[in-house]
Order: sequence, then C-alpha cells, then structure tokens
Amino acid sequence: MNREVIGRGTWIDKIASTIITREKDIGRPLKSVLVESGLGASGFPHIGSLGDAVRAYGVSLAIKNLGYDSKLIAYSDDLDGLRKIPTGLPDWLRDYIGKPVANIPDPVGHCHDSYGDHMSSQLLDALDRLDINYEFLNAAKVYGSGMLTHQIHIILSNAANLGNKIEEFVGQSKYKETLPYFPICESCGRLYVAHAEKYITEERKISYSCDGTKLGNNEIKGCGYTGEVPISVGKGKLAWKVEFAARWSALGIKFEAYGKDIMDSVRVNDWVSDVILNYAHPLHVKYEMFLDKGGKKISKSIGNVLTPQVWLRYGTPHSLLLLLFKRITGTRQIGIDDIVTLMEEYDTCEDLYFGKINEQNQDKLIKTKGLYDYINHLKSPTKPSQHVPYMLIVQQASFFSGADRIEKIFDRLQKYKVATDLTPDLEHKIQLACNWSDDHLSTEKFDLKLTEKEKVIIRMILDKLEVEVDSQSELDPEKIQQLIYETSKQNEEQPRKIFKLMYRMLINADSGPRLGGYIADLGLKRTRTILDSYI
Repeated sequence: MNREVIGRGTWIDKIASTIITREKDIGRPLKSVLVESGLGASGFPHIGSLGDAVRAYGVSLAIKNLGYDSKLIAYSDDLDGLRKIPTGLPDWLRDYIGKPVANIPDPVGHCHDSYGDHMSSQLLDALDRLDINYEFLNAAKVYGSGMLTHQIHIILSNAANLGNKIEEFVGQSKYKETLPYFPICESCGRLYVAHAEKYITEERKISYSCDGTKLGNNEIKGCGYTGEVPISVGKGKLAWKVEFAARWSALGIKFEAYGKDIMDSVRVNDWVSDVILNYAHPLHVKYEMFLDKGGKKISKSIGNVLTPQVWLRYGTPHSLLLLLFKRITGTRQIGIDDIVTLMEEYDTCEDLYFGKINEQNQDKLIKTKGLYDYINHLKSPTKPSQHVPYMLIVQQASFFSGADRIEKIFDRLQKYKVATDLTPDLEHKIQLACNWSDDHLSTEKFDLKLTEKEKVIIRMILDKLEVEVDSQSELDPEKIQQLIYETSKQNEEQPRKIFKLMYRMLINADSGPRLGGYIADLGLKRTRTILDSYI
C-alpha cells in the first residue's frame, strides 16, 4: 500500500501540514502564516543558533508549497542584558555587565552601532549567504515603538495570577514578589538590578528600585535609584517567562521551535498566551542541541563555537543547509571536520535526486528528493552539477599557489577526467578547498577502520612502491595500477575493494581519478604519509 506523501515528503512538510490543520481548527484566518525564530544577541552566533532560523524558514517554505502565504520573522533580543563576557572579547566589557546589549559599544572592531548589532549581524549575514528570506525585528525597536504595549499592560494587570502560576509550573517563586518585567535603571542603565515593584495601571507606568541582583556567580550592586518608567517607551523588557507570549500575540506568530534548555519558559508562555492574552499559542517543535566533539553543549560564553562564517569559509551553503535540514530532533556532535563529510553527502543527495544512484527504498528516495528541494529553496536545478571529491581538490590545492592557483588545480582535475568545465560552482568549490588546504592539514584523516588483512595489503603496496622508486626515477602510473591489482589478488582480496579503500583513505570518496596516475602525481612520500595514518 502506498502511503500518502505530504508536500515533498519530509519532516518539514509534516510540520507545515500540522500548522495549517491546527489553524483551520482554531478558526484563525490563513491570510499570512508567520513563523518566528529568536536570534540571541549576547554572544557570537553558532551553528545551533542558525539552525533555529533555517529550520523555521524551511517550515515557511513548506507552508507556501501547500498554497498559503508565509514569512519568517527573525527576532533579535538585543534588549537582553550582558550576563558575562564571552571568551575572546575585551575585559572592558566588565563595566557593562547587566546593561542591554543594544546599549553597549561594539567590542569587535567598532563596525556596528552596538554590541547587539554586531552579534545579530553575524547571524543575518549567514542567513543572507544561505539565500534565506526573512523579516528582521529587534527588541529595542519593537519595545520602543510600543508594539508590545497592549500585551505588557494585560500581563502586568494579571501579575498576581501569573506569579502563582509560574510557581506552580516551574517552582519559581520570585514573580510572587516582583513583576515579570525588568526596567532599565534610569541612573545606572542596567537591567535586572532594578526591581519592578508596582504597576500603576491608570498611568501604565512601573515603579522600581535599583537594589542589585545576582547574575550567575556575580553579585551586581544596584545604584539605589528609585523611579517610574512608562511601559510604552522601551525602557525595559518583559521577563522570558512571559515575553514570548507577548510577541506571539502582537505579531501573530503561528509556529516557533525551541530548544530543550528553555522548555520551562515555553510551557509558561503557552499558558500566558492562551489564558491571559487570549491568543492560541503557536505550534512548537522541540529540538535537541548541537554538541561539540567532546560532547559538551556549544556555548557562546565558553567559546567552543563553530560559527556559520567558519563553516562557509570551507563548505558550500548547500552543505550547511543539508546539515540543518536533515532532521530537527536528536542531539548531534558537530565539528569542523563534518564539513568534508557534508560536502560529499550533498553530492550523493543530488545523485539520488537525478536517478544516478539506484535507490530501492521508496521512502528514503522521496525524503531525499524532498530534502534536496528544500536545500535548493524549492527551485532545484534541472541537471546535476559536476561532482569532484572535495578532498581530491584539497590535495591538489596543497601542490599549487599563486594567482593562477585555481586554473592549475582545474587543469589537474581535467587530466584526471573528473571535471570538464570551470563553472562558477566548481570555481567556488576549488576556492573553499584552497582555504581548507591552507588552514588545515591536507592529510585529513577520515573515520575509516581497516581490518588486519587490509592493513597487510596496504603495507605490501607501499613497500612495493618503495622498490619501484628505488629502481625508477619516477613512479609509472600503469605500474602502480597493476601493482595494486596484483597485490590484492595475491592476498585473495578483490582488487575493486582495495581500490575503493585506497580512494577512501586518499580523497574520502568511493572513486575518483585513475589511481595510478593520482598516486604518481601525489608522490610516494605524500602517499605513504596519508596511508600510514590508517595502518
């Protein structure tokens, strides 16, 4: 029995369909189905931060594919206060702890109006380079324009009920003593240190006192100032426990994913949206975190961040989109070496899409084709690109330098009969491989485990190549080819298997240029260095 395929057959389509069905059941108009992604502005954005926005964009694309208008809102919380200094940033930021990042000078080259501006721009730059469409909103302007004033008023008018509910949901009692709102102290300019004591309903003002607070392990002293601030002028912000709900209601958000680290906040916000603001909360999907290769959570504050900019120095936008669109659930460890893998995986995905690989599993084929479509923004090409193994280009890049480096590498690729035209895509891939070769070891070791028998065969091949070098001035490509073949047969192993194994060790691909010629160009010393790392 053939199962029904929703949209393009991916998890993205399932979410989009669920959103549409839910909105119809609620009875809300489907004129524009807005999805949201929050952009942190307190530190350098990493792959996980980008993933939130990219996946939301994918859902927006899928909604459009189902016939409804949709848009991604990229929201930067630049009124968030600086809690600690991220690794690598100057110590003078210590004087700004507790201040909204929108009000802190740019600590990185002074190229932007504020700290928050700089950090947000990094993520927006990545979205732009991935060709992702979005509308950008930032907290400083949203609060300052009065866009949330109505929601703030309703929330603060129900503060007593909220305090009890927050305690019930998450066991946090502080909002029974203080309002869920952080004024910016007019005197010292800090957030969090000023405690909102009373909401003056008639005047829509908050009275507060700057008493100090604890941020992490640090005690932040208050300046002692007392004052009042209108809720409409952007001189403060709602606490996270209620702020999401205010945004959803004000902007009309229908979908927002979230990480498990803010699950408690989302639970409270859902209730605030439904009960206090009378706005059915958006559909959610909970995603797991990206971890570093040591299994630690990627954190802006501890500095184990793989930024989108670093990824795009070595990998194509397609490879990054593949990483982020493959799935939304499940914890994944990620490091810079994954770029090489994802570059090759995208080529495989493309081969499946165009039928160059025979895939019997129809479910897998449908999902792969759908994934390829979303990676290409539902505007997939009509024919596949040239597939040249990334590590083959990296190896070649290590041989050449100078202004004509790309042309020399392309000439070598032509010689190996793996490329025919220097297209813009191939030229870009060569430049990325040059960056990798220049910045990292060109003898990158891949996750490949050999049997003892395979190790013996590879050692024998290397030893025979040594004899060839001793007896000849240079390696003969045809003799190398024959040597590999005969050594495999002598050890009762299929030559095809050994050729494939050597391609994997040398260029991380199942096939490539004729191996004899490639090893001759690579040279015995270089070949031995690479192969020895596996045996």
